[in-house]
Amino acid sequence: MRFGFVLDQTRCIGCHACTVACKQENDVPLGVFRTWVKYIEKGSFPDTRRHFAVLRCNQCDDSPCTTICPTVALFRRPDGIVDFDNARCIGCKSCMQACPYDAIYIDPSENTAAKCNFCAHRVDRGLAPACEIVCPTQAIISGDLDDPGSAIARIVSREPVAVRKPDQGTKPKVFYVGADATLLDPRLERDDSPMFVDPGIFKEQPADVGLTREVYDVVHDAPWGWKVWLYLWTKSIAAGTAIVGAALSLAGLEVPLYAPPIVALAFIMLTAALLVFDLKRPERFWYLLVKPNFRSWLVWGGYILGAFSLGAAGWLAGDILSLQHTALGLWALLILGAAAAGYTAFLFNQAEGRDFWQSPMLLWHLLAEAVVCGAAVLLLTGAGHRALQCLLGGALILQALFVLGELLERHGNADVRRASHEILRAPSFWLVVLLAGTAAPLALLALQAPAAPASLLALAGALEYGRLWIRAGQAVRLS
Repeated sequence: MRFGFVLDQTRCIGCHACTVACKQENDVPLGVFRTWVKYIEKGSFPDTRRHFAVLRCNQCDDSPCTTICPTVALFRRPDGIVDFDNARCIGCKSCMQACPYDAIYIDPSENTAAKCNFCAHRVDRGLAPACEIVCPTQAIISGDLDDPGSAIARIVSREPVAVRKPDQGTKPKVFYVGADATLLDPRLERDDSPMFVDPGIFKEQPADVGLTREVYDVVHDAPWGWKVWLYLWTKSIAAGTAIVGAALSLAGLEVPLYAPPIVALAFIMLTAALLVFDLKRPERFWYLLVKPNFRSWLVWGGYILGAFSLGAAGWLAGDILSLQHTALGLWALLILGAAAAGYTAFLFNQAEGRDFWQSPMLLWHLLAEAVVCGAAVLLLTGAGHRALQCLLGGALILQALFVLGELLERHGNADVRRASHEILRAPSFWLVVLLAGTAAPLALLALQAPAAPASLLALAGALEYGRLWIRAGQAVRLS
């Protein structure tokens, strides 16, 4: 059994009855939507036409939201309905990044994730979803796709139906008849469409030939903000300090006493604090441990950060007790530091709604950034030998190559092109990231100037790129 929807846009009159019924049936607060209608217009006067489509959760067979959810708050039922349990949700918003259809929102009354769940409480009683009941033109048809005798199975088998973003591989079970392709995939809209935004909902632009004018849509905010991009930076400092400190010790070079483990512990604690307080339900952070979804890299990231914290604490205890660090212990620290720096690449890879974050170079970029931050911090704590300066310079060059490789390579995906363009057109990318954060530190190191200015500039460049990277990934509209 696999429940799904057919939305027949040749019958739909755009009356919004489905939206109102959904809100009434599920007590959906003002400002958020489980189902909504989007309008666009094409052409120029007098040859214009308005198109609209009903948008909602696609009840995917291969649902990325259930994979990334760290506490199994989102789950796929045996009947194919993707449902949610707000009693388990910690409000991490990762499901919103994983959904390619922008169908998940944070309920402002519960501070937990919510979406269309096929009116599962009605289905369990043998009733049709509320939206289907109220549709005046019978444009919404639900049923079992695995039952060849059902109305929905017959329509899907004989009609030319379409789904939203089939290239995402999510196997959506919401099928459209007669919907305009641009409504189903906003990537088909012109990049250079000028828009005037009026309170974020109604949009107008000149009726130029060939342009698509978005007339009505609901507001979709970016889920992740300053806490997330700051977390990337603090984690790079903590992990990088461990990586560089352990590597130098293994090479027999001097490492400042106490400072590296104190820095690593302080910044990993700051990282954990940022992660916890970015949750909409921070009091539930411990659900990661007691209700884990082991498919989610949020869970594995929590375990890695915990193990890293223990390793850094052991490092500090060894320094305090004047114990000799063993090669095995140093290798363990180096590996834990690399894991703490790199697991984020796998986490962002699970954010399948954001194609820009799926770069195969992200892991290597994060490792290079961690070395940059670790070397810069150790230089600031007084380790001034030439090998550390060379390590900082080499890591800066690698980091710049990975960044430029991510942004300038030929992108076959429109979302990645738009996000890359968002960064490349930002003045701070050229002035702060490349000039002040890369070129200037390299020049100072080459001139054997005092290490502190080069270190501070390198740290500032890494911080700014994290901000731009998080912002650009969310700048692309998903619906």
